[in-house]
Amino acid sequence: MPDVPPLPLLSGHPLFRSQPATVLDALALGASVRRVAAGGQLFREGAPAGHDYLVISGSVEMLRYGQDGEERVFRLYERGQLVAIAAMFMAHARYPMNARARTDLAVHRLSRAALHRVCADYPDIAMRLLEVVSQQLYQHVNQVDWLTGSSASQRLAAYLLGLPRTADSTAVQLPLSQRQLAAHLGVRAETLSRLLSEWTQRGLVRGRQRTWALCDIVPLQRLASASSRPF
Repeated sequence: MPDVPPLPLLSGHPLFRSQPATVLDALALGASVRRVAAGGQLFREGAPAGHDYLVISGSVEMLRYGQDGEERVFRLYERGQLVAIAAMFMAHARYPMNARARTDLAVHRLSRAALHRVCADYPDIAMRLLEVVSQQLYQHVNQVDWLTGSSASQRLAAYLLGLPRTADSTAVQLPLSQRQLAAHLGVRAETLSRLLSEWTQRGLVRGRQRTWALCDIVPLQRLASASSRPF
């Protein structure tokens, strides 16, 4: 596909929406396009964090490997999203996770130095970044609370109900493999498989591998509500 200039994607990002062209030009200074085949590494944990990345096409997954060797996927990024923005401000200046192309990937490679200059020259951008990082921290605290204070069935129900689906459809597509999903939910793969099998027998869900239908949503909502927060 032809290269997409960074300015249209940057101007549509919530952090930089309605910002003057001078801001966008400064952020895009020295930007270059990088392409990574599906399964390839965009960057590795511990590598010097000199750039953040704006996704042009495809998707990238952020992951770490546990001591047991299992990979844990923390987040997916798709078109128009910025990857590793928080890493640009970490004192150790290293990427805290691995970034792997989930599909064939094209990104704009943006300079850490350019972002720092923009934050120094435009304090409102710095304030927006603080809001984003604070929200991410809050989400991580809630995630830890969710993992330690809820049952496996509550976590799975909340996860399935949180997946996108059309208004007139019960179908959901798992963005992770079942082994990755088990690690994300903090359960053994065998536990996840048993839950899905039990729910299939009860008529709550139907499907296999990554394609599922939520057949009886009310019991799932009751399970998920026990682990939900008011804000």
